[in-house]
Amino acid sequence: MSKDVKTLYITDGEDGIRVDRFFKRRWPHINHVQLNKLLRSGQVRVDGGRGKADTRLATGQTIRVPPLPDAPDVDQQKRERAMLSPQEIRFAHSLVLYEDEDVIALNKPSGLAVQGGTKTKNHVDRLLSAWGEGLERPRLVHRLDRDTSGVLLLGKSPQAAARLSGAFAKRRAHKTYWALVVGNPKPEEGFIDTPLVKKGFHDREIVQPAEPNEPGAEVAETEYVTISRAGPRVAWMALRPHTGRTHQLRAHMQAIGHSILGDPKYGSEESQSLSAGLNLQLHHRRIELPHPTNGTLIVEAPLDPVIQAGFDRFGFDEHEAETDPFANKKKKKR
Repeated sequence: MSKDVKTLYITDGEDGIRVDRFFKRRWPHINHVQLNKLLRSGQVRVDGGRGKADTRLATGQTIRVPPLPDAPDVDQQKRERAMLSPQEIRFAHSLVLYEDEDVIALNKPSGLAVQGGTKTKNHVDRLLSAWGEGLERPRLVHRLDRDTSGVLLLGKSPQAAARLSGAFAKRRAHKTYWALVVGNPKPEEGFIDTPLVKKGFHDREIVQPAEPNEPGAEVAETEYVTISRAGPRVAWMALRPHTGRTHQLRAHMQAIGHSILGDPKYGSEESQSLSAGLNLQLHHRRIELPHPTNGTLIVEAPLDPVIQAGFDRFGFDEHEAETDPFANKKKKKR
């Protein structure tokens, strides 16, 4: 590990770049988990102030960079990636929902992390070596929580990945999640704009509602529609995040008193009672966004067995849902 604290100046070519992108460009071996730890502990400073992942940098600003882990041995990385077993390679390809020259869409199963960490050795990012290395290796353009199943998009080239990432950044990616929640939200459709703030560290990190002017608070917006109900106990919801905050859907549903079933972190006593034997009932069902080179890309993911178990318990049938539950939703006055 480097022992030096560095103060760097932002160049013209870096003007407007986000802090997390700045680190990814200069130190690609620093992963999301490691960078978040540095940011949360205040070790990254921009012109003396605390830096955040989405802070935009300007030419001439200074950024304080704390000691960073050394880059891993490239040859060792290649050896580790080459250690994918034939079974792992087959498994990776079995997840493919859609593939063309620019894009791969996977159906990520519940329980599989997207990226690795200190204690996580099996993850989607590792499995991407099933498609090759270097320029042939697909690139992640967004994330899902470990226990959230459903559509996960990859770019097959740097250009495709950049265009897909741009669609997310410009809110041109329309995501539809299905969730089973405790109770029946009233009104049946609505819009949640409660700001969120992160508390705690690592496994103890949790996201909580915040006041707009609270330090660390971030704008968070979620649209929702009730698809069906199992009496007064459980509702099947369609959720559409307009922002991409950590645990946003889980925290927002808890904030309005309708926690997602099977959620050990944001669940209520009632939801935990109803969730006996169930894992997180949250599934990224559908995504629609501009294709990197032509037209519109629409991908749907069939139900994961974990979600199907919840549907079976409460008598829901996926065919009850409209393709886009938000298409006929009344516009919220904002």
